[in-house]
Amino acid sequence: MKQAAFLIAALSLAGTLQVSAQELGDPTFVPMVKVGKTLVDGDSIQYMEMSNVYVYPEPTFKNKRQQQAYLRLVKNVKKTLPLAKEVRQMLIETAEYLETLPTKKEKNDHMKRVEAAIVAEYKPKMKKLTFSQGKLLIKLVDRECNSTAYEAMQAFIGPVRSGMWQAFAWMFGASLKKGYDADGVDRLTERVVLMVEAGQL
Repeated sequence: MKQAAFLIAALSLAGTLQVSAQELGDPTFVPMVKVGKTLVDGDSIQYMEMSNVYVYPEPTFKNKRQQQAYLRLVKNVKKTLPLAKEVRQMLIETAEYLETLPTKKEKNDHMKRVEAAIVAEYKPKMKKLTFSQGKLLIKLVDRECNSTAYEAMQAFIGPVRSGMWQAFAWMFGASLKKGYDADGVDRLTERVVLMVEAGQL
């Protein structure tokens, strides 16, 4: 399916698949509560750490269409954010593993195996995503990894194969070079992401 094409490309920059994939549409973002003890002047005092709580004005909508667009954004973030976080974790693990391989050939061979494994693992899940969810996922990968999907792919699989994946994505109206602008065009998305992460949505 078209929507799967560029998503597989975005995920192809990822890692060793040692992290189990979270089922799409079933994200688990639970507010964190950490209880502990600390010593103050010789006395043991309990403390509690909690997740951030975000307070925003209630969203207002000019019409029903705008309201539906917001509800769709919330749904899409809940569906794609777990995947973007998984990509980040896999990137970290892959970078660490590649450091243990002594030769460039071994590193290239490993990344080719990773690419094939990710396509096999994620293709069925990607088919469940809509076009807009796919484009959002590419942006959220940038948010989580502090680099666009294209930049991360270049670092791992080189410019030639990265260019091939970018051309593949471009054929379907997407771009792996698309960045995330939390203070600009993606401001509303960032608000939704923060609230979803905190378990508030």
